[in-house]
Amino acid sequence: MSGETSLSKLLQCMQPILSPGEYVFSCLGDQDNRYSQLNPLGQFRESEGITLILEREQADAANLSYSSIFSMITLSIHSSLEAVGFLAAITSKLAEHDISVNPISAYYHDHLFIPVARTSEAIMLLQEFSR
Repeated sequence: MSGETSLSKLLQCMQPILSPGEYVFSCLGDQDNRYSQLNPLGQFRESEGITLILEREQADAANLSYSSIFSMITLSIHSSLEAVGFLAAITSKLAEHDISVNPISAYYHDHLFIPVARTSEAIMLLQEFSR
């Protein structure tokens, strides 16, 4: 299965789903031994270190620093990794309302990390695409 590529279908059928919990982004150096003890939701290696996306409780237990707390909204439609304009439409709509978003595209779905205080508003705005 390669996923949906039609922008209109993606926007109309995405159905945002709020995941339970709170999430944070934290960065560790390559030599930080705490890395092997963690179970991150996601990770990405950059020249400055390894960015981890973790449940807030896990980061707190490991005494990791972070600057913001996010909710995770999963867009339930199986979007193609080659879809054009899907995240651009979503991030533009959220930007119009001054809501920051950190999108992560995985094989089946796109996931949006939204500041906790703006989660309800973001879900309402995303639901407008299906109307």
